[in-house]
Amino acid sequence: MPDIVVPELEAYTEAHTTAPPPHLATVAERTRAELAAPGMMVGAVEGRFLEMLVFALRARLVLEIGTYSGYSALSMAAALPPGGRIVSCELNPVHAAAARENIAASPYAGDVEVVEGPALDTIQGLIGPFDFVFIDADKRNYLNYYGAVLPKLAPAGLIAADNTLWNGRVVDPADLSEDTVGLRAFNDTVAADERVVCVQLSVRDGVTLIRHAGRSG
Repeated sequence: MPDIVVPELEAYTEAHTTAPPPHLATVAERTRAELAAPGMMVGAVEGRFLEMLVFALRARLVLEIGTYSGYSALSMAAALPPGGRIVSCELNPVHAAAARENIAASPYAGDVEVVEGPALDTIQGLIGPFDFVFIDADKRNYLNYYGAVLPKLAPAGLIAADNTLWNGRVVDPADLSEDTVGLRAFNDTVAADERVVCVQLSVRDGVTLIRHAGRSG
C-alpha cells in the first residue's frame, strides 16, 4: 500500500509551516542518528499542530502517552501557560533516557516530567484533570489508554490520538496484525461512543481529536 501522504505535498506543507526552533531541530537530528525507527517521531508539522492545540486550550496539565525522543513533548511545552506542565509516559528505557537528555538541554527542562514504566500504571496514579492528552504509544493498547484517560479528562479537555489511519492499513481487510486490529477497534469504539464528539483528521498518519459530548460549561 502506498504512503497516504504524498511526499511532494508533505514537503510543501512543511515549507509553509513555521520552522522548528533550534533545540527541536537538534532533537530531530539526534533522533535520526541515534534511535531506531525515527519515523515514530511526530515531525515538524505535527509538532506545530500539537503546539497549536495546547495553546488554544490554554492547557495547564498535559498527559502524553508515548514519549519516544521527547520531540512532541517539547513541541507542546512551548505553548504551556505559566505553571503548566507535561507528564509523559514511556515504557522503553532507551527512549526515556534519550527524551530526558533532550528535555534537559531544552528551554523547558522544568516543565516536562518523563515517567518510565507502563503507562496504564502511571495514569492510575495521576489525579488529573487533564486539559490535553496525546496518545502515541503501542497501538494495540489504544482502547485501554482511552478508557483510562477519559474519566480524568477536564470538562473542556481534548484527547488527540496519533496514527489512527495507520498508513491506510485500517481499511485493508487483509491486515490482521495486532496493532491494526487494535486501531480499528479504537476508531470504531470512539466513533460510536455517545459520551464524546470526535473528528478524524488526515494530518500525517491520521490524528483523531476527542472531547466530551455536550457543552463544557
